Amino acid sequence: MTRHYLTAILLLAAAPFAQAQTRAQDSAFVRQHYTKLDRQITMRDGVKLYTTIYVPKEASAATPYPFLMTRTPYSAGPYGENKYRQRGPGPSRELSEEKYIFVYQDVRGRYMSEGQFEEMTPALPASKAQPTAHDESTDTYDTIEWLLKNVPGNNGRVGMVGISYPGFYASAALPNAHPALKAVSPQAPVTDEFIGDDARHKGAFFLLDNFSFTNYFDVPRPQPVANYKPLFDFETKDAYKFFLELGPLKNANGPKYFNNRARIWNEYQQHDTYDAYWQQRNIRPALTGVKPAVLVVGGWFDAEDLYGALNTYKVIEKQNPGATNRLVMGPWTHGAWARPDWSRFGPLSFGSNTAETFHQTLETPFFNFYLKDKGSFNPAEATVFNTGTNEWKTYAAWPPVATEARTILIQENGHLAVIEPAVETKVSKALKDSNNPHITRLPTVNKLVPPSQYLSDPANPVPYTAGVRGDRNNEYMIEDQRFAAKRPDVLSFRTEALPQDLTVAGPINADLWVSTSGTDADFVVKVIDELPDGTQRLVRAEVMRGRFRNSFSNPEAFKPNQPTEVKYELPDVLHTFQKGHRLMVQVQSTWFPLVDRNPQTFVNIAQADAKDFQKATIRLYHDASHPSALRVPVLP
Repeated sequence: MTRHYLTAILLLAAAPFAQAQTRAQDSAFVRQHYTKLDRQITMRDGVKLYTTIYVPKEASAATPYPFLMTRTPYSAGPYGENKYRQRGPGPSRELSEEKYIFVYQDVRGRYMSEGQFEEMTPALPASKAQPTAHDESTDTYDTIEWLLKNVPGNNGRVGMVGISYPGFYASAALPNAHPALKAVSPQAPVTDEFIGDDARHKGAFFLLDNFSFTNYFDVPRPQPVANYKPLFDFETKDAYKFFLELGPLKNANGPKYFNNRARIWNEYQQHDTYDAYWQQRNIRPALTGVKPAVLVVGGWFDAEDLYGALNTYKVIEKQNPGATNRLVMGPWTHGAWARPDWSRFGPLSFGSNTAETFHQTLETPFFNFYLKDKGSFNPAEATVFNTGTNEWKTYAAWPPVATEARTILIQENGHLAVIEPAVETKVSKALKDSNNPHITRLPTVNKLVPPSQYLSDPANPVPYTAGVRGDRNNEYMIEDQRFAAKRPDVLSFRTEALPQDLTVAGPINADLWVSTSGTDADFVVKVIDELPDGTQRLVRAEVMRGRFRNSFSNPEAFKPNQPTEVKYELPDVLHTFQKGHRLMVQVQSTWFPLVDRNPQTFVNIAQADAKDFQKATIRLYHDASHPSALRVPVLP
């Protein structure tokens, strides 16, 4: 949950002198063209929310402007009407030059706003619509009502935009939206923290990000403050070593670290199943009756809220037939589209400035059209970057309707077999028919194929990245996986060199038949593009905490050494595995310290002791009775 990295990624990647010069120019632009107002806006229950407003100097009844608002837990500052934002004041240069009345608001209980902060404030049920009852939708509604009445020179329209946690607040404004709210862009929105966003993925706790994030975000705040100080000093050059030496998860609450001072950290540990706490913080059920136009934005390389962007778009589509709802997915890390330039990432070069393309052809036209009646805005339903061919593609729906389901069978001796469409409907029969000419090396009922296996040792977990790192390696989502392939506790499977391009477009489903000598286990499935030069580029990976294989609310222990099916969905991709490349899959049970260690015994992990962490023999089956496979949507 490194949402605090958002501040860093929005800075220009330039030399210190150039940065200072740019900041001075930006600040001069803001002062020259905007008047800043600092206001405390009173909500329906009397709580005041600190709000900074940048009004174009020519705004008047004759030249009105729309509002473009961001609600944030990360500070609406700088505070004081003589202190201006150094960049902007809009979220991009293009929008700043377009001119809007830009509004930034500290959400309830954060920075200079009054009230009590709640992690991903649950949406109010209709049955609790008392006059002073409040959630993020009502706070947005009350803020818009005040702005329309108290800021001269507005045209009566409001837009909202936000990245990451502010993306959640943009989503949360959609239920029962104010009539003046016309356009909303949730960007990398936090959506469901237990299933796939910042806190947990399929129940597995994302240790590395949450430890550093909550250290500064989860500081007790008895009264409004302009700045927060971290709970404890923390810096390490070797995160793997640090967290291994830290030991069981409960040690993070020791005197040197959280020491029970962090409310949200404690909530995360106390609620270790998908109980009412997490279910109430899943915004998706509330996203009904959506009336504003919506532009959902996400990045294929977003290590924090890839799930949120994809699933916010999908649920709005499902629950709001006829809503204006579009999706943009680019080759971006968390919020990287907000940078002035995003032409490359690590070893990848995209051949163009993808951030500029987004600003100029999608984001700015979206707000201009719906808030200013300026120009036109009629892009495809989904504008999506193919990470295998380095090109933008457009589709009338996402995932594309034209995809065909394919099965990729995991086989003995490290092989993968892609089932061709002509025999896809005959997979069940083919699995029992060794004479089927369409499939090679296929297991049969008459041939006992021994499972692949490895020893998973919590004391020697598989690192999520190569090399020694103190912070999270943001490039791990595209990293060469040869470092992992060398380990005995990682299973690798690959196809033959592909005879033609294979384009996967949509979610990937893992269907594993496994067993463990213990009573619990994690499973990490990695889908990899193996290049002709041997590079094993990660395309998508996801973890599943095995105890949740049948229910996220009711965990179950494994019966030792008994084959058990574990099925789960990996986030979507749009990736072409090119002719001559190989599609590769790796399976492992640790991904450290990105994900906390599973003791591999069925205990409360937040309260586990060192003695609970046990080695376990993990077996992956691929015989006719237990056909482990991936199910992928392929474009013809």
